[in-house]
Amino acid sequence: GLWPTGYQTVPVLTYHKLSRNGAPDAMTVREADFEAQMRFLREKGYRVISLDDLFEFLRFRRQIPARSVVITFDDGWRSLYDIAFPILKKYGYPATLFVYTDLIVGSRETLSWEQVRELSRNGFDIQGHSKTHRYLGRKDRKESFRDYFEAVRKEIVESSKIIRNHTGREVKYLAYPYGDTNALVAAMTRKEGYHLAFTVERESAPFFSNDFRVSRSMIYGSFNLEDFRNNLTTFRKFGSE
Repeated sequence: GLWPTGYQTVPVLTYHKLSRNGAPDAMTVREADFEAQMRFLREKGYRVISLDDLFEFLRFRRQIPARSVVITFDDGWRSLYDIAFPILKKYGYPATLFVYTDLIVGSRETLSWEQVRELSRNGFDIQGHSKTHRYLGRKDRKESFRDYFEAVRKEIVESSKIIRNHTGREVKYLAYPYGDTNALVAAMTRKEGYHLAFTVERESAPFFSNDFRVSRSMIYGSFNLEDFRNNLTTFRKFGSE
């Protein structure tokens, strides 16, 4: 990913909810807009790769296509299964679901573990997003440091065990809730065996990214295709901001 004039960067896109008819908001993208974005990627020559491909690239083990993009979803909302899943299958795109495990209760709004397993069997990568979705980088005023340390460890360790027990797959990647982290959380994430961890800083990831502060760009429901395109930087010239 390195050339005399600049270097490759990989946009890691983040979605939350989707809707068929409801008004979009920061966390909710309309079905028609999501379809248009996926079609845009195909028509403009982008290549959707998996998180495993990105990991291999960041570890200097594999070259990836020049216009590579990663697609991720956070939390575990039912609209992923009902709306996004069929569209992604249509285009043959891999994607990752970062689940916070307390949300997976199988309601009208949330996924069930059976649906998560079905997604996993059909190519979705199921990864960690903590247990309760608390801010990991912020100690509650009423918490002692010891209590805070143990709470964060529980969020990181128990969620991966729950996912592994339900899917039979190893959890290697973590999306920090709210993108919130600190040096302690990053060190603990590394110690517990995760390979990469992700923030929500809006920029594409270069090959020299910090493995435990990899950037992702949230795609808001208010975005038009030009806004979407602005989050697809795959090359940066030396000397550019």
